[in-house]
Amino acid sequence: MELNFKTFGEGQPLLILHGLFGSSDNWLTLGRKLAEQYKVYLIDQRNHGRSPWSNDWNYQLMAEDLLEFVQTHQLDNFILVGHSMGGKTAMNYAARYYPSKIQKLIVVDIAPKSYPIHHDKIVAGLRSLDLNQINSRKDADVQLANYVEEVGVRQFLLKNLYRNDEKRFDWRINLQVIGDNLDNMSVGLPDNFEFDGPTLFIRGLRSKYIKDGDEAVIQHHFPNASIQDVAQAGHWVHAEKPQEFLEILLSFIQS
Repeated sequence: MELNFKTFGEGQPLLILHGLFGSSDNWLTLGRKLAEQYKVYLIDQRNHGRSPWSNDWNYQLMAEDLLEFVQTHQLDNFILVGHSMGGKTAMNYAARYYPSKIQKLIVVDIAPKSYPIHHDKIVAGLRSLDLNQINSRKDADVQLANYVEEVGVRQFLLKNLYRNDEKRFDWRINLQVIGDNLDNMSVGLPDNFEFDGPTLFIRGLRSKYIKDGDEAVIQHHFPNASIQDVAQAGHWVHAEKPQEFLEILLSFIQS
């Protein structure tokens, strides 16, 4: 699948994969900052952003999409960054395909383990919106508040709304396929998958995605991994603490 992307800067390639319900736009500010030193690729994963939609959606396919992207753009010796769902795509790619091409791997606030399905309420909230009856993002926000309490999370989710050619609201995400396949996003890394290159896991201490005790499963799959904590940050570490996140990222890349 030919993925949509944005690119900035020159130099060593640095690829960034967004999380579930996200898009490359979520990383524009940090991407432009990193582009002062690297050639940054912000990539929309399938069923997200402006990349194509597909009824088939799992980590193996997204890793294959990334493989095609790397081959098409003839990338080598690159840095790979993935947040949440994007982190699992990055982990699958690193363990499956040409690990020698990756100089360093950075996984943001996700572990290589299985998780209980926990986005079903968000999907229900998004599906509850009657886009034919919504005239503004504020209308959508009021309705979504019945399902999602956090204002910041609602704002993040509603970035997926856009005006189509008929000037009506529509979704950038493939909501139907995402909602029907949430179980595919909850799986862990296959037990025999391993990447022994330099790897950094960055976690927000207010997040529950990487818990104390997950070091064992991380080391099993990534024996050359370390973990860096960001205080006062939740799951969207890069958005909540961008300067601290950037410093940690660059320190690891340049060490």
